[in-house]
Amino acid sequence: MPKIVSININENGGVPKHPVDSAYIGTYGVKGDKQNDLKHHGGENRAVCLYSSDLIAQLQKEGHPIFEGSTGENITIQGLDWSSLQKGDLLEIGEVKIELTKPTPPCKTIAKSFINEKFVRISENKYPGWSRWYAKVLIEGKVGINDIVSLK
Repeated sequence: MPKIVSININENGGVPKHPVDSAYIGTYGVKGDKQNDLKHHGGENRAVCLYSSDLIAQLQKEGHPIFEGSTGENITIQGLDWSSLQKGDLLEIGEVKIELTKPTPPCKTIAKSFINEKFVRISENKYPGWSRWYAKVLIEGKVGINDIVSLK
């Protein structure tokens, strides 16, 4: 079963985001997580950023110094078929329900997570199925480590 393996926030904004045991997921974001660039991050349709721990492990095998939270994701999920995700998919995580809104475009702020700072390694356009995802929150609530993630 897919589950949360890391919940990540940064009270000062930016990356990396740091692990916490649980967090409140609200309509406009994760409580305690600050967005420095509100033009490109945050807001209703980008309230939560998600990534796959399975992809992080594969990227680490390629030699990238990526780790959970280093690319700015709020929730890191293990065991979900990332390549099958699509805009509009609904996920239930603990008491929270979210809707995937779009793949998250990579930017230079996450460059240190990649060999030679090649952050385009997780670009949906260049490497379909490797991107992080933005989601909007349909039902607010608390999530915690090991919460089950269900694709609806």
